[in-house]
Amino acid sequence: MEQRLAIYPGSFDPVTNGHVDILTRACGLFDRVIVAVAENIGKNALFSSDERVALLKEVFEDDEGVEVCAFTGLLIDYARERGARAIVRGLRAVADFEYEFQLALMNRSLAGELDTIFLMTAQKNFYVSSSLVKEVARFGGDVSGFVPRSVGQAMAAKLSQAEG
Repeated sequence: MEQRLAIYPGSFDPVTNGHVDILTRACGLFDRVIVAVAENIGKNALFSSDERVALLKEVFEDDEGVEVCAFTGLLIDYARERGARAIVRGLRAVADFEYEFQLALMNRSLAGELDTIFLMTAQKNFYVSSSLVKEVARFGGDVSGFVPRSVGQAMAAKLSQAEG
């Protein structure tokens, strides 16, 4: 029997509890989910691609249905290469939907065999974004309620290293 495989792409810089929520729920829908860490040159990255992969692997080390990999290039090419049938995307607000809808339609026009599955984040994570978490952390705010513990520790170490 063929496994239902999905790709959950993103920059994950850093991975937030919202990402964890979406991925955990996606694992209930698919046999395997590949977390595809993209190098996003348009963003001011805190962590390198390798560091983000390592953090995600640590967060999901006990989940056999999760694989974490870095990728470059077009998502649809990577999805085809891996044999995925779906792309998982998380939504928070209407602004997210407009952007994600455009991406989904482009992916659909380029790769009609791939479906995009949208999952709404839990209400407690509705306002959490990687960008906001980085900003709060850079100004010394407590991000422990927004990221997994190991990610918060890595952020603190990275930011103190940058200061010192």
